[in-house]
Amino acid sequence: MAKCDYCGTTILFGGVRADRYRFCNQTCQRKGYSLAAIDQIPEDYLREQVRALHQGACPRCQGSGPVDVHTSHRIWSALVLTTWSSRPHICCRRCGRLEQVKDGLLALSLGWWGFPWGLLVTPIQIVRNLVGLCGGPSDAKPSDELYRLVQINIGARLLQSRQ
Repeated sequence: MAKCDYCGTTILFGGVRADRYRFCNQTCQRKGYSLAAIDQIPEDYLREQVRALHQGACPRCQGSGPVDVHTSHRIWSALVLTTWSSRPHICCRRCGRLEQVKDGLLALSLGWWGFPWGLLVTPIQIVRNLVGLCGGPSDAKPSDELYRLVQINIGARLLQSRQ
């Protein structure tokens, strides 16, 4: 199975290709335009930026870290329309769990009402949120996903500075 080069979501059907990259949708393709510049970022600079973010204050609540990527999974349905997504949040564990609880409750209350995808995907999204609540990234070291998102952010800033 392919993974989106921007958000890391598994691509089940379709997706969008751009150069050597694959994205789950056009939104991720637009956000991932900075991937072309990431090869120019020195590894030691990237490592230092990730370490500073990981050990710094939470960007949401300003509480103490460690800060990492916590992903919440949502779904809502209305008869024949069902939409679901996974949303990465760069924040402390407490803020990440809050997002997982909110998206889990949304799935629990509004996910079931679509046929057939609501009935099939809702239990998956609920379990994914429960797994995230019980586990999540290690406090000891930054996750690979945090490295990837920081790298994309630095690449975007690099491209903007060239314009």
